[in-house]
Amino acid sequence: MEFIGALLEYGSGFLTGLVCGVLALRRSRTTPPTPHAHDDHDAHDTRGAALAAIAHAAQRALLEPLSGELNGVALAGRYRPATENAVIGGDLLNVANSPYGPRVLIGDVRGHDLEAARLATLTIGCFREHASTMPDLAQLTRTLDARLAPELDSEGFVTALLAEFAPGEVRLVNCGHPAPLRIGARLEQLAPDEPGPPLGLQPVPRPQRVRLGANERLLLYTDGLIEALDPGGDPFPLDERVREALTRPTLDDAVEALQSLLTAHTAAPLRDDLALMLCQPGVPALVPSVPAARKPGERTNEPS
Repeated sequence: MEFIGALLEYGSGFLTGLVCGVLALRRSRTTPPTPHAHDDHDAHDTRGAALAAIAHAAQRALLEPLSGELNGVALAGRYRPATENAVIGGDLLNVANSPYGPRVLIGDVRGHDLEAARLATLTIGCFREHASTMPDLAQLTRTLDARLAPELDSEGFVTALLAEFAPGEVRLVNCGHPAPLRIGARLEQLAPDEPGPPLGLQPVPRPQRVRLGANERLLLYTDGLIEALDPGGDPFPLDERVREALTRPTLDDAVEALQSLLTAHTAAPLRDDLALMLCQPGVPALVPSVPAARKPGERTNEPS
């Protein structure tokens, strides 16, 4: 529960400030020295040591298991950056409560450097600012796209999947992201009828409404899962072993079992960032619902 409370209370402001601070430090170190820059060099080293200490503390917090409940939906997530000693990579993950149901964002910024980390935190920050007030995921998606577009270069983009939980169903908007998995008697990839481009490339949001019972689970993930290769070059399969892992009694056990399968498959450290969020509705709500300010926008598609 501590993880969910922290996300709701603090959002991404700390990490945004941290990443921007590291970027500023890196830029300052690439600035040519001036004749009187000796004292500045010592100051840079001091600031660098302080930022490194903060970065390591942030990394330890990010790498802790992410578990809790949000307004009747149980959540268990994991985040693993591919880069050794990275503070935060290009993958992003966040949750928010809203009058229309709990909302989850998972995404992947193109690239793995500090600029990707900056864009990831900007995406989370925009989500945190608007997720609790916008009446539908389509409008939220357009807001995210408008915020990110000026920050991206000609080759930049952010894949994203937004999920909103309501009684008996989950509502999805997919912007170029791997399709989530519905876990029940079998595994089902919930791919959109018309795949859309990532954020930053002017996606046209096409909401899906999908049945999700209390005895079913939903896995959101980044491509670090399905593109992880074994020594022979084969990708990680979404097979019956994955279904068995994801149906273990507790969500945390299920996510740990999935990570164990992935580790056995690659037999090596991950080459890409990985974010996972396993969700299950129908649990007692531990976070009070937010009173609705207005009715949600009309939905056009019926649950499958």
